[in-house]
Amino acid sequence: MAASTFHHALGTVKFLGWDSSPGSQNGISTFSVKMVSKDFGLDMRLLKRGNCSSGSCKLRMVHALASHSSVADPVQAPSNQNSSDSQKKTNETALILIRHGESLWNEKNLFTGCVDVPLTQKGVEEAIEAGKRISNIPVDMIYTSALIRAQMTAMLAMTQHRRKKVPIIMHNESQQAKAWSQIYSGDTLKQSIPVITAWQLNERMYGELQGLNKQETADRFGKEKVHEWRRSYDIPPPNGESLEMCAERAVAYFKEQIQPDLLTGKNIMIAAHGNSLRSIIMYLDKLTSQEVISLELSTGIPMLYIFKEGKFIRRGSPVAPSEAGVYAYTRKLALYRQKLDEMLH
Repeated sequence: MAASTFHHALGTVKFLGWDSSPGSQNGISTFSVKMVSKDFGLDMRLLKRGNCSSGSCKLRMVHALASHSSVADPVQAPSNQNSSDSQKKTNETALILIRHGESLWNEKNLFTGCVDVPLTQKGVEEAIEAGKRISNIPVDMIYTSALIRAQMTAMLAMTQHRRKKVPIIMHNESQQAKAWSQIYSGDTLKQSIPVITAWQLNERMYGELQGLNKQETADRFGKEKVHEWRRSYDIPPPNGESLEMCAERAVAYFKEQIQPDLLTGKNIMIAAHGNSLRSIIMYLDKLTSQEVISLELSTGIPMLYIFKEGKFIRRGSPVAPSEAGVYAYTRKLALYRQKLDEMLH
């Protein structure tokens, strides 16, 4: 365990609005104001992953407890040098992934897939707890699947956010739907977060297994066959999708729609499903098909990535709402982590 205290970098708070006027792209616009936070202390815990005897231990997760924190976009720490480089800031944005909370069919041990089933009371509580864990991380846009359990998770999580902005589902399915959901108050827009729903982020379609009890299905078809359908990468269940097929649509959507938003500086939250999120994590972490099939995601547990200089850096899962310091990833903190990493080797 190690501790460090440093000045939080100058940051910006971004406000997001959307514009339905002709020529606007996706009807979305941003503006920002600058802010500076106070000093804060970090209590850092390191978890090691890998074969330590071979000297290949790596930082798996860093959790930080911040005595003072601000909700600001992560930027590069100011340098004492007077060079022009000291005036530049590194573009860093947050990407939060959350698997939906427990659904009514999760509770009944049924294959759910693309059947639109809501959350249980436990699922509601998991979503609220997830919101507490990310309450200090800026969120400018939200992407969810077209299924209610993912949408409920996103909405409930945002009720806990310290900025108290209101998530609003965007209805762009027709010109009429877009016109009827138009917001005419600039102040209201500033306090809103657009929510984009996309079927491409839906759970893997389980075909003829949907609605069947998992244990009864194993008894009927054999445990090994059901395990193959559930855990292989490229073998689909009868008339359903394999993980590979799910990954094709989910990753393509991420690359085409979500990653460009990250590149423009937006902080993104994705609330989706076990298999669509596994697919995206496979892309982010460059996992092999063998590695991704053993990846397990708990319901209602957020996972944070920092997108910096075209690369995704895993930050693990926040433990408590006060743990905002680590997400303001400054150069000074990067050097500090590098020293700690060297100590492990």
